[in-house]
Amino acid sequence: MKNQCRSPEKQARRISGAQVWNLSRRNFITGAAAAAAFTIVPRHVLAGAGRTPPSEKLNIAGIGVGGRGADNMAAISTENIVALCDVDAKQAEATFKRFPKAKIYRDFRRMLEGQKDIDAVVVSTPDHIHAVASMMAIKMGEHVYCEKPLTHSIYEARKLTEAAREHKVATQMGIQGHAGEGIRLLCEWIWDGAIGPVREVHTWTDRPKGWWPQGVDRPKETPPVPDTLDWDLWLGPAPYRPYHPAYVPFKWRGWWDFGTGALGDMGIHNCSPIFWALKLGYPTTVEVVSHEGANEETGPTKSVLRYEFPARGDMPPVTLMWYDGGNMPPRPEELEEGRRLGDNDGGSLLVGDKGKILAPGWCAASPRLIPESKMKAYKLPPKTIPRSIGHHQEWLAACKGGKPAQANFDFAGLLTEVVLLGNIAIRTGEKIYWDGPNMRCTNVPKANEYIHCFYRQGWSL
Repeated sequence: MKNQCRSPEKQARRISGAQVWNLSRRNFITGAAAAAAFTIVPRHVLAGAGRTPPSEKLNIAGIGVGGRGADNMAAISTENIVALCDVDAKQAEATFKRFPKAKIYRDFRRMLEGQKDIDAVVVSTPDHIHAVASMMAIKMGEHVYCEKPLTHSIYEARKLTEAAREHKVATQMGIQGHAGEGIRLLCEWIWDGAIGPVREVHTWTDRPKGWWPQGVDRPKETPPVPDTLDWDLWLGPAPYRPYHPAYVPFKWRGWWDFGTGALGDMGIHNCSPIFWALKLGYPTTVEVVSHEGANEETGPTKSVLRYEFPARGDMPPVTLMWYDGGNMPPRPEELEEGRRLGDNDGGSLLVGDKGKILAPGWCAASPRLIPESKMKAYKLPPKTIPRSIGHHQEWLAACKGGKPAQANFDFAGLLTEVVLLGNIAIRTGEKIYWDGPNMRCTNVPKANEYIHCFYRQGWSL
């Protein structure tokens, strides 16, 4: 069962070169594992049309399988988990034990080059590894599920989207709310004219507050690297710096070299429903209204940004306001006393000519017209959008020849580009005039330096 784009070498399914972790000694073994060189008839030949029959199981590999990666692998455990890769044996240990038949690696490049029976790959690494790992898999004809944000830079998002189209692989970005009921209700209500034309949107999160540090300087201490961690491989394409627990296993999100801050983390979640419902494309401008604590090393402790989007078809221009770190929009007059503005994951407020919709978090729960009396009076429109079979299940079905997953890279790539543009505004401190199709800022030359990031020697797309 291989994608029809897979090379003859890939179809041969010769398995070799597995770099493994030795968990009993809490360190890793470097070198190639013994491998059998055998050839069998590829499943895609039996399946026909270059696709896996729905009745067959995919052979899936995981890259980054601790933390969020452990959750992703558990969600697809109905398939054959044939390979697992992680640079941190301690973080990945539980996943390694859960799938004892999977071959274990620490370098995804060795895994993808050496193990030829892989059909699809799940990438759940820190942001700076997303693109290089996903691109390698795509070029080898493998389907890809990648955590959000899709990439670390705007350039990477564009190139990954183009590559997925070229190689005709099934893709999905990890925005679980995109499969939910709430996002579909929001779209149906907006398209039904529940609040009239929408000209203003506010969306917010409390992150990074209480989650990970931002607005801090690089640590000066150089403690020893834990023997369960391959620090050089963890850095991957990022510029070299000494190991420090200020970065791993989860605090990397706030550092520009590795993560994309609160905006890249929760902006993807929160803006996903807004992009779908309002059919957004590239903005014309983005600017920082306020921020605190941003420096050359990390994102800000809190910020407010303003995006301006042009008219789309019969939808008018819209202003999108982003708030993080505890910043919040003004409380709407229509919200009854005692009702919360959003939930623990933040929220979104859509302002139309005829009313307002309050959506909790990233639309994990159902939106509501406010005040509640207006919600009760609203005649709900028909459910015209097909309901999801489940976030991960959408991708698995697409890998087996079904329809594309809703959060495939065509949607996810554009969303990621636009969200990450806000970080460029933060880093330059300037209002950015954006030429989306040509991927360039037209008024601030320095901004174009942040469209892509520097790769260390030996790493590339």
